[in-house]
Formats: sequence, structure tokens, C-alpha cells
Amino acid sequence: MSSNTLHHLATGLGFAFLIGSYLLGRHLGFIDWITLQMPKGYEGSGLMLAIGIMMTPAFFIWSRFNRFVEKKLGIKGKYYEDSYYNNDVQKKDRD
Repeated sequence: MSSNTLHHLATGLGFAFLIGSYLLGRHLGFIDWITLQMPKGYEGSGLMLAIGIMMTPAFFIWSRFNRFVEKKLGIKGKYYEDSYYNNDVQKKDRD
């Protein structure tokens, strides 16, 4: 199987993990609990807050998983955050 096909399958698996994380948090009642803590009229902001809090660890795991898969498969690419952090390191070296 080609490297691209394996990469697409792994990315799909990672995305399924994100969907599962959301559904698990929803099933456990985390979203409802946070929404109930909000004052009347602010339920929408509570929903966004709950989703953000709930999905942060899942997105972190997903990003690490993608990096791992790309390293194992030898996928080369440029990440925006790499150039951002590299610029900070270069600025510190110059100072």
C-alpha cells in the first residue's frame, strides 16, 4: 500500500477519534452540565465554552498522532507553527 493511502487512512482514523471524543463528551453530559451553569440567555456561550474545553485534549492528541504518522511514513511538509517558532528562536539567538 502506498504511503499516501496509509496517510489518508491514518488521518481518517484520527478524525474518527475527534468525532468519538465529541460524542463521548456529549454522552457523558459535559456539554449539558456547562450549559446549565450559565445564566439565562448565555447558554450559547456556555455551549461554545464546553466544546472548547472538552475538545482541547482531543485536538492535542490528534496533532501529536498526525506528527507521529507523518514521521513514520516519511511524509515531508512545512507546518505554519514550525516557521513561527523557528523565527522566535532565531530572534533570541540574535539578541
